[in-house]
Amino acid sequence: MQAQAQDIGLIKAALPAGLLAKADRLHDSPTQIDAVKSPAELARLIEAVAARQDRAAFAALFDHFAPRIKAFLMRGNTPAAAAEELAQEALLTVWRKASQFDRQRAGASSWIFAIARNLRIDSARREMRGKVLDLEANEDAEPPAPPDAELLASEREQRVRAALVHLTDEQLRVVRLSFFDGKAHGDIAAELELPLGTVKSRIRLAMNRLRDVLGDLT
Repeated sequence: MQAQAQDIGLIKAALPAGLLAKADRLHDSPTQIDAVKSPAELARLIEAVAARQDRAAFAALFDHFAPRIKAFLMRGNTPAAAAEELAQEALLTVWRKASQFDRQRAGASSWIFAIARNLRIDSARREMRGKVLDLEANEDAEPPAPPDAELLASEREQRVRAALVHLTDEQLRVVRLSFFDGKAHGDIAAELELPLGTVKSRIRLAMNRLRDVLGDLT
């Protein structure tokens, strides 16, 4: 948490004083903040940050993208406070990694929103791992299972965990949302901005892959 606070401080240090309030409160709608910038203009702003850490260019990027990223994340059911933190973290990543932007490979908006989506996925994975750790911490409260049952369960869990690494990132993402988060296929399609058929196909391919790897466990 302390490191994150320092990172947000770096963002604020890069902003002109007039934009500091927006770094603390991203509730304005995008249309209220600025006019829509052209893809070429947005690309030039990122390149200016990459070339000379141009604070004015970064401020313009923050002004343009921060509320849009927050709104995008909230449409995917991310709580407002978490969406705000992720929006700031996404812009901090832009500040740090602007040199990796290549307008020949992706537009400015696509590149920045991909950063935001990846941060949201990483955040969800951390939350899922936290839930798993909480469940493991509470296992002592349950009656102990027979030694042979514990051994079988442990072996099964290890095989399932090992099998998950055989899935692609896209397959693992939909499996997590469907089986760990209990989301319907339509909700997954909306959250990942994918066609429903693509979501169903990835789940089907993932389950087939797990059956191949796990064999008799499935």
